[in-house]
Amino acid sequence: MIMLETARSILRRDPAAHSLLEILLTYPGLHALFWYRIAHYLSKHKLYVLAGLVSSHGARQTGILIAPAAQIGKRVFIDHGVGVVVGETAVIEDDVTLLHGVTLGSRHESDGQKRHPHIKQGAFIGANAQILGPIVIGEESKVGAGAVVLKNVSAGTTVVGSPAHIVIQPKSKVIKVSFNEN
Repeated sequence: MIMLETARSILRRDPAAHSLLEILLTYPGLHALFWYRIAHYLSKHKLYVLAGLVSSHGARQTGILIAPAAQIGKRVFIDHGVGVVVGETAVIEDDVTLLHGVTLGSRHESDGQKRHPHIKQGAFIGANAQILGPIVIGEESKVGAGAVVLKNVSAGTTVVGSPAHIVIQPKSKVIKVSFNEN
């Protein structure tokens, strides 16, 4: 059911999509998520070798490598997808879009601790962006193509460049205070 929900979401979000059948049969990002969900289930049940085999098969079929232990929400859209890498402790929330060549990777070795990014709901990650380390990419934020992100990105913010820098930041709420003279 989650795969059908994802396919319907892609149909709404991708102007190049012509039909649900086209998405189900030809979109490698959707296929990669299918293999990931099987591998993730196996990993959660401590069947690590089987999880690795399924993950490896999915990567060979799609060109998209998603670690079985990663956590991925609903309606995630991996558009084009070739070259996408999602690390073991990465978290991707609902309604996120990843374009081709995106890496959600680590910067340093650690002893089993969180070392990959957390991508919050509705974020958009441009082609070939590298998001590295245990950082957070905020809700509805955008990471430009080719950006190298090493620090947290606030909700609603757009970052570009290497290293990434802010180009659009949401306006803070202005509180108007009026004093009545009586």
